[in-house]
Amino acid sequence: MSCRWSLRLGIAYTCMMVETAISVVSSKTLLTLFGACDQHLRTIRDALGVSISAHDGQIHVEGAEEAVGSATDVLEQLRSYAQRHGTLGPEDVTRVLASVRQGCVADGPPPIEVFKAGRQIRPRTPGQARYVKAIRNHDIALCCGPAGTGKTYLAVAMASAALREERVRKVVLVRPAVEAGESLGYLPGDLQAKINPYLRPLMDALHEMMDHDLIRRYTEEDVIEVIPLAYMRGRTLNEAFIILDEAQNTTVAQMKMFLTRMGNGSKIVVSGDVTQVDLPGNTRSGLVDALQRLDGLKGIASVKLGRGDIVRHPLVQQIVNAYEHGPRKRKRAQD
Repeated sequence: MSCRWSLRLGIAYTCMMVETAISVVSSKTLLTLFGACDQHLRTIRDALGVSISAHDGQIHVEGAEEAVGSATDVLEQLRSYAQRHGTLGPEDVTRVLASVRQGCVADGPPPIEVFKAGRQIRPRTPGQARYVKAIRNHDIALCCGPAGTGKTYLAVAMASAALREERVRKVVLVRPAVEAGESLGYLPGDLQAKINPYLRPLMDALHEMMDHDLIRRYTEEDVIEVIPLAYMRGRTLNEAFIILDEAQNTTVAQMKMFLTRMGNGSKIVVSGDVTQVDLPGNTRSGLVDALQRLDGLKGIASVKLGRGDIVRHPLVQQIVNAYEHGPRKRKRAQD
């Protein structure tokens, strides 16, 4: 059911506080906006530092003038989104909040159409929207950002869409076989069994986009390759969508080797987290070098994602903050 909203702004300048009353015709709209157990309401209230309540058929937002304006904008955008899609999830609230706070358009680029029927992938933050736009509009896109920002997931989604739309003939997913503090060299099995742990994250993302049988068929037909970086030497890949994941663990020479594999009609996405380099000491990261060396070259885009783009469990953002700012000092217990 569509509903009409009207805004009635009652402004009280007591300690620079502002109150906005939003009239809601439909109780169903109110329930959708607030979420189960008021979870959406709490998210908005905590993020913007405003007071939000509902009574007499109205939503009342009170707080500092700028915060109230932002909260009103968030509620309007969420109402519009819910009308179009019929539902509203926590990730939608987080995305719209980030958009409003950074002055970006919440809807962002069009959805990414992948192979799974009815499945659409949408950027959840303004940073992710810039990342997707960079991939769409450039032959090479470089992206760095902390864990949980969707670097691999969105790149694989774009590759899946390009294959589905027949814009490329092949998808190549690449990772450097660098160990993150653990030795895997003595694991049992053949070479493929040994390298599988390195390539597993790419396969996990791929399974979100395609059915298992389709992945197996494409793998057997060499339409999809998931390979270690060392296997790229000497190749030229035409009409391919090539993704290099965990690129912070490449050397400068390896990065040059990888980028020069690009053939006609191909697209390359390079992603990594420069705060998680597992290379030996004094070895310069190929991703760090490429971000500086290739900056400003036509046809190449660089995107930096931040803590605000983390879309995993909410604790991931807190963990990233804790490691960036160092260990917290414990307060001495008082007698």
